[in-house]
Amino acid sequence: MKRLAVAAALAALAVSPAFAALKAGAKAPDFSAPAYLAGEPFTYKLSDALKKGPVVLYFFPAAHTKGCNLEAHLFSEAAGEFKAQGASIVGVTAGKVDELADFSKETEHCGGKFPVAADVGLKVANSYDAALGPMAPISSRTSYVIAPNGTVLHAYSAMSPDKHVEETLAAVKEWRAKKK
Repeated sequence: MKRLAVAAALAALAVSPAFAALKAGAKAPDFSAPAYLAGEPFTYKLSDALKKGPVVLYFFPAAHTKGCNLEAHLFSEAAGEFKAQGASIVGVTAGKVDELADFSKETEHCGGKFPVAADVGLKVANSYDAALGPMAPISSRTSYVIAPNGTVLHAYSAMSPDKHVEETLAAVKEWRAKKK
């Protein structure tokens, strides 16, 4: 029954228009969460990452699922482009958190190129209003670009994983161009 509710929620989102709860100009909530980079555990802190440049924060429903595998792989392939713009990437999920160590290092997914954080209890997703809700205790597929000062530069939500890299990379490049 629980699977049916999750599937129904995902299906509804798949046909709904792209939206994100936090809009450009909003203050991004700070957070820390257990995370993995190339299989190694550590505590991810948004405030620490922002000291180095903009952060692409993307929420995804669950590790080792078709759409999330593709999205992680696309971010992995583009990691060098984000780095060239001074930006870092972090994926956050409440789904299958026991699989994040492997997911973070597997070359067909993150490839050790960016961390993935466990959002136990949807605390981070709820603070970004990126949780699907009580019927589906997972995060939506929502991506944010956050400026070093903690301001949301860009927000994008769509259950299809295809455009998240394109959307966020364009926003990072636009931010970088304004800084020159």
